[in-house]
Amino acid sequence: MTQSTANFLRDSIRSIPDYPKPGIMFRDITTLLGNARAFRRAIDELVQPFAGSKVDQVAGMEARGFILGGAVAHQLSAGFIPIRKKGKLPHTTVSIAYSLEYGVDEMEVHTDAVKPGEKVILIDDLIATGGTAEGATKLLQKMGAEVVAACFVIDLPELGGRAKLEALGVPVRTLIAFDGH
Repeated sequence: MTQSTANFLRDSIRSIPDYPKPGIMFRDITTLLGNARAFRRAIDELVQPFAGSKVDQVAGMEARGFILGGAVAHQLSAGFIPIRKKGKLPHTTVSIAYSLEYGVDEMEVHTDAVKPGEKVILIDDLIATGGTAEGATKLLQKMGAEVVAACFVIDLPELGGRAKLEALGVPVRTLIAFDGH
């Protein structure tokens, strides 16, 4: 990705100070999603390393990962797996608990969402501490998927989330990084 593309994407993201609490700089991708050129460029950049390779499924984490993951799955001619918070899926599910900054939550997928050996890319808007992405990766691996990569528009490198996924053997691709949290 060129520096001009990275700058264009960075400039299309709104930063909101002190949200959801004082001291946090929230990176809001709704402005990127609302800008047709920026949205298209972000999807193209997420897809590019995998174009022409075999990807069976793209898994997106609720909720912004659904938007990005659906578009990436379409471009790769792959299926889409929604990873939801516990209790949101209507059929039989597999779940996993994962750590949040202040506590624990659970996420789940349908038991028939992925077949053992399928190649899956995990997608979300941002990686911070990595707890949610680590939980999603472990859930997919528990079901027998080969998580070939985890991709995010934004990395907050100071929070160390990338290292958690790399420790699970999953390559991480991010488009831009922001300092701080």
